[in-house]
Amino acid sequence: MKSVVLAAAVAFIATPLAAQTAPAPAAASAPAVAAPATTATATGAAKFDLDTPIEAIAASTAGKAVLDTDLQNITAHPLYDQFKGMTLNQLAPLSQGALTDAALTKVKTDLAAIK
Repeated sequence: MKSVVLAAAVAFIATPLAAQTAPAPAAASAPAVAAPATTATATGAAKFDLDTPIEAIAASTAGKAVLDTDLQNITAHPLYDQFKGMTLNQLAPLSQGALTDAALTKVKTDLAAIK
């Protein structure tokens, strides 16, 4: 009797496991394609804006200076690694009021001055 119950339990547990599919294999030789930059220097637009990823702005010495000056040393924030891929416009609603409209306007103005 115990072996019948044990066999039924194993079959019950094993069936969903066997039904799962393996994850799709990664492309072996497909090179990573970088997302197009949000800059439009050929058209005379600003190099950075509030829709540029924070890490792209911080990669520039002038951009990092703007971020750290206008946003109280944001690149040293303990959670920087978690939000650096976001834009300031994406991060603002999640900041619980830390990124105010006035602060974003100041950053936007200072970023527009970077050539």
